[in-house]
Amino acid sequence: MAFTFTEAHLAKIIPGNSYISEWYDALSAILPEYDINTPERVAAFLAQTAHESGNYTALKENLNYKAATLLKVFPKYFPNAALAESYAGKPEKIASKVYGSRMGNGDESTGEGFKFCGRGLIQLTGKDNYTRFAESLEMDINETIEYLETFEGAVQSACWFWETNNLNQWADKGDIVTLTKRINGGTIGLEDRKHHYQNAIKVLSA
Repeated sequence: MAFTFTEAHLAKIIPGNSYISEWYDALSAILPEYDINTPERVAAFLAQTAHESGNYTALKENLNYKAATLLKVFPKYFPNAALAESYAGKPEKIASKVYGSRMGNGDESTGEGFKFCGRGLIQLTGKDNYTRFAESLEMDINETIEYLETFEGAVQSACWFWETNNLNQWADKGDIVTLTKRINGGTIGLEDRKHHYQNAIKVLSA
């Protein structure tokens, strides 16, 4: 019997979200295109994206950091309190510095670090990733920036990342640790991701 993902399922997996119908429409249309089509794959995808996006509420990276946070999170870029204070509360300046001269972005003065900051359900970051995603859709890179903050674009970019990194193989095994490392680069939020996954599997298997 074929697996069917329903709007009622989604409402139980990201409870309290104000746009269940819109998210369901985007997910049900796009997930099958990327072979995210079994309870294990859908559960893993929803668990990881729900963690990354605060239950599908944050589609753009929040870079509005205080000085103390900059010192703690980005010590390489903010080695002293005076420098951190001069950037604190200025998301555009922070992103341009932290993401400048890497991931395909120009240096800090170009502002590309902010222009190509994290967007979508799995926050796509950096000009290189934006370019590859845009090419996969035959879309202009500047159009992609706006598209990533729509329901469809947020889902499609996460699916593109999922497929590009061959994540279905780990979803099939229920390997949340490896999935997390491939998405996050480490294991930040692992327990929350596991909790989301266990809930999603329970809902989708009911």
